[in-house]
Amino acid sequence: MTLAEDNGPERGGDDLLAAEYVLGVLAADERQIASRRIDAEAAFARLVDAWEAHFAPMATAYAAVEPPDSVKVAIDRRLFASSASTPSGGLWASLAFWRGLAAAAIAALAVYVALPYVNPPVQPPETRLVASLAADNSNVKYLAVYDATRHEVGLSLVSGDRGAGKDFELWMIEGKNAPVSMGVIPAGPTARMAVTPAVQQKLAQGAVLAVSLEPSGGSPTGQPTGPVVAAGDLKGI
Repeated sequence: MTLAEDNGPERGGDDLLAAEYVLGVLAADERQIASRRIDAEAAFARLVDAWEAHFAPMATAYAAVEPPDSVKVAIDRRLFASSASTPSGGLWASLAFWRGLAAAAIAALAVYVALPYVNPPVQPPETRLVASLAADNSNVKYLAVYDATRHEVGLSLVSGDRGAGKDFELWMIEGKNAPVSMGVIPAGPTARMAVTPAVQQKLAQGAVLAVSLEPSGGSPTGQPTGPVVAAGDLKGI
């Protein structure tokens, strides 16, 4: 059973906070607060675990990347460059030596961590953008992930109900331009929606996603006719 089915339309609050924590879209201070709550509150920690499991399938589309051999060579060089001669007992007992070795280890770790950014993999770093979609006076909340490599938007319904004879429609909004329909959101706790090439370019620049409530089948005019029940900016992970 999915999270949406477990929690129903009343979801939000801590549940949404936990989801945003897992996606990495919280501001730094909010993330620190959430991190402390994970350590102190078992119920909140379980919410975070549940969202990590919920979003885990999204990561399966991305193959693991092994670091190049040069990373280990760089680490060995920093850690053991002076080990050609056997150190004396005094050296190994020296606090200064151990501090130096620790500093070298930290420097080597920095090289390892920074290497993907110096020599990035073939896949661009900004291949996924996320957005938390919500609005005042609306209980409709979606989490959206735009996957540029698969040319699709994944949506997870956090809370809200479209009601009988109604549909949610997804829109892309760029600046002051008219909203561009991305289609009717399929019913259910999760959905995947293909993105046209024209919209892909706009989304890559960090456009706004919005959800409107429309008659069954979507807007008859090509523009939103019902209220905008959720919206949010796409941001890089």
